[in-house]
Order: sequence, then structure tokens, then C-alpha cells
Amino acid sequence: MDKAEFVELIKKRTKQLALDSIKLNDKIKKTDSSRVIGRQLIRSSTSVAANYRAACIARSKKEFFSKISIVVEEADETFFWLEMLRDAHFASTEELTPLINESLEILKIVSKARKNAGSN
Repeated sequence: MDKAEFVELIKKRTKQLALDSIKLNDKIKKTDSSRVIGRQLIRSSTSVAANYRAACIARSKKEFFSKISIVVEEADETFFWLEMLRDAHFASTEELTPLINESLEILKIVSKARKNAGSN
């Protein structure tokens, strides 16, 4: 897989994580707490996808580093909100595990990209 294919794959994965987070939020029982956590999850997961796309069209290395840093932060936040949904028992483990695993994988990938960009 070349770099362009990899970039497109990560674009698709971040977008799918955002879509899956939206779908999950629509499924969970609505309480005051679950609404707050669900909204936060949607905000952070859609931010991962949007900012990754922005990083891909960055005009400079400095701009790329800035955008990919936002992606790392939002990916970590997405992971956090998914853990909160799990730990508060707002969604089943079966529903959450694939999203938690994907958010962690994306976090590792974009963290590595930021580290590589920072060392260049």
C-alpha cells in the first residue's frame, strides 16, 4: 500500500468511526447523563474525521503538525467518551468494543504520524 492509499484508508476509517458513533448515540437509552456523553462523543469523533481531512490538505509542515495534533487530541477524547459509555453501562460491551478498538487504533496511527512530523 502506498502513501496515497494509506491516507485514503485513514480518511475512510475516521469517517466511519464518526458515523458509527452517531449510530451508537441514537441507540442508547436517553438520560441526562447519556445525552451529554453522547453529544461529546459525536463532537469528538466527527472532529477526528474533519481534522484528519484538513491535515491531508495542509499547505505546510507546520500546518500539518497543528492539524494532526488536533486529531490526536480528539481521537483520545473519543476513546475517553467511549470508555465512559462502557463504564457507565449506557451501551453494551458488544456495541462498544469495536468502536473502542477502532478509536484506539486510529489514536495510535495519528500519534505516530504526529511524532514523525515533529521529528522532520
